[in-house]
Amino acid sequence: MTEQIKKTLRDSKTARWAALGIVSFTMLTGYFLADIMAPLKPLLEGQLLWTSTEYGLFTSAYGWFNVFLLMLILGGIILDKMGVRFTGLGAATIMVVGTAIKYWAISTTFPEGATILGIKSQIAFAAFGYAIFGVGVEIAGITVSKIIVKWFKGRELALAMGLEMSTARMGTLLAMAVPVPIANHFHDVSAPILLCLIMLVIGLISFFIYTFLDKKLEASNVGNDDEKEEAFRLSDIGLIVKNKGFWYIAILCVLFYSAVFPYLKYAADLMVNKYGVDPEFAGLIPSLLPLGTLFMTPFFGNLYDRKGKGATIMIIGSIMLIFVHAVFAIPGLDNYLIAIVLVIILGIAFSLVPSAMWPSVPKIIPEKQLGTAYALIFWVQNWGLMGVPLLIGWVLDKYCITSEEFIDGGKIVCYDYTLPMIIFTGFGILALIFAFLLKAEDKKKGYGLEQPNIVK
Repeated sequence: MTEQIKKTLRDSKTARWAALGIVSFTMLTGYFLADIMAPLKPLLEGQLLWTSTEYGLFTSAYGWFNVFLLMLILGGIILDKMGVRFTGLGAATIMVVGTAIKYWAISTTFPEGATILGIKSQIAFAAFGYAIFGVGVEIAGITVSKIIVKWFKGRELALAMGLEMSTARMGTLLAMAVPVPIANHFHDVSAPILLCLIMLVIGLISFFIYTFLDKKLEASNVGNDDEKEEAFRLSDIGLIVKNKGFWYIAILCVLFYSAVFPYLKYAADLMVNKYGVDPEFAGLIPSLLPLGTLFMTPFFGNLYDRKGKGATIMIIGSIMLIFVHAVFAIPGLDNYLIAIVLVIILGIAFSLVPSAMWPSVPKIIPEKQLGTAYALIFWVQNWGLMGVPLLIGWVLDKYCITSEEFIDGGKIVCYDYTLPMIIFTGFGILALIFAFLLKAEDKKKGYGLEQPNIVK
């Protein structure tokens, strides 16, 4: 009877794809909020008088608690100890709380000159809320990764991870395309954040629904020795960090993502300053990046599942990343059609690398350590997600301002983005080096990164 229940649940395509759809929607709502401020940068500078450095400081807050308080690593340990239901519900709740604080800060008028630790009060509170949200969304990310492995290991693992990433990227697409029109319609830069808050509450409810499906899955595995998982021990962390393949994939992750997500934080502003795109529509061109990943990430994931070549896929994606940012850095190439083509290529690169990278982790790390391993990779990644936006904001204010003027009570600042794009190109070159190192390590240790994921 137990075997029959198992076959009607985990081995049921309907059950596992339904589970994937539910948790993917929760991540969509998180990614929507994560990038919602990027197209609003000119409005923040014009209406709230933020500088690029202050915007960079706010954006860097995403990783504050994850990096310095080790909240992400703690979340990974909790995930391996307490399971996906407890951790996922906690992470979704934290996202809602952080977003509520951020919305309150952006929608509130603080006394002129008010500061906290030398930071404008509004920016300090908004950053604090964003930092709390960052803890929630990153822990939610590792939880969903473990959920997918739980349902799809030995099956369509890379395809499932690709589809989850594609769904989440729909949140990024919305974040690039809709904030400015919404803010202009309501004459309030905080209006898009309120929409995010409402969606995150729906995402929390969605994950709550998933917990019932997860309980049924575990009930179906009672008495099945093949599905029993060894208990996680704190000493397992030492085994993870001693694994050279783990470090190659973690460093590749932080370098690659540091050249994509921080770029997206400034992409709309780049379109305005270099390519002369109207600020209201500037987010539409960067939105092509997540739009492309909607289709390409599952495609490459399915390719990895069936044909293998995971390490090779990561190398090709890194080369494309270098090309895109190098061309963005060339002065004089300021036709917006060039920007559209480059963003589409970047979208393909951003489909290639994650579609192979995340499904490769279970080939390097045992399943009982996966939550902590993903958490450690995300922790390393958060150093980049925290530090690079701050670096780019500082570089823009220090070296890249070309003009500054006040019109109708608002401030308009123009920037030359050549130097920031050179920095992003450098990250791409380093990512390529570590992609080659990972492939060499796979050949030496036999992880099977070049082998298909589907076990026949």
